Amino acid sequence: MIKNKKTRDSARKNQRFLIPPINLLPRNRSTPDSARLSLPLLPRNRSAQEEMVGFVVIVVIVSIALLILLGFLLRSSGKSAVESFEIENFIQSVMQYTTDCEDYTEFLSVQSLITACDEGGTCLNGKDSCEVLNETITGLIEKGWNVNEQSAVRGYKFNIMIEEDEGFLPLLSLQKGNETRNYKGAFQDFAKKGIDYEVSLNIYYD
Repeated sequence: MIKNKKTRDSARKNQRFLIPPINLLPRNRSTPDSARLSLPLLPRNRSAQEEMVGFVVIVVIVSIALLILLGFLLRSSGKSAVESFEIENFIQSVMQYTTDCEDYTEFLSVQSLITACDEGGTCLNGKDSCEVLNETITGLIEKGWNVNEQSAVRGYKFNIMIEEDEGFLPLLSLQKGNETRNYKGAFQDFAKKGIDYEVSLNIYYD
């Protein structure tokens, strides 16, 4: 009986040593733990992509707004493209323009025709010099400055003044359209035979 008891005690001890160690269980769970640790990375990548898409959308919106603003500025600048130097250049060109009025030597320029009109002269064809002067300048202004409701130019005023003892008196005055608060102007003066002349032009626009 004692021998059998020792045999049973020895078998129990052997069974106790055959139980697998408890610390082996965490090793089997190493793969799920690493997978669980990597899961939060997915939302971070998605958030970065959403931020990038939002940035691109903002850039596109800003670009479109800048293009609209640029187009508006270009249209606005086109409507108010009236400068004093342009009017000054126009007057200089008009003064040198050759008219249809001929004297015994040549066809007169507008500047020479002004003095002929002041003196009451006539052209070789019998036409009054002041009438030719009026027609010539009116035609040049109409070609140079488009005055209508669809144009930025709303009107003009052209004057040729002669200096007399009592001051400057008008020799020729031309006007068309409306006078607005916005206008640009220029003038040019010259003298001939001791008489001073002044030619001026105002352009009115919106």
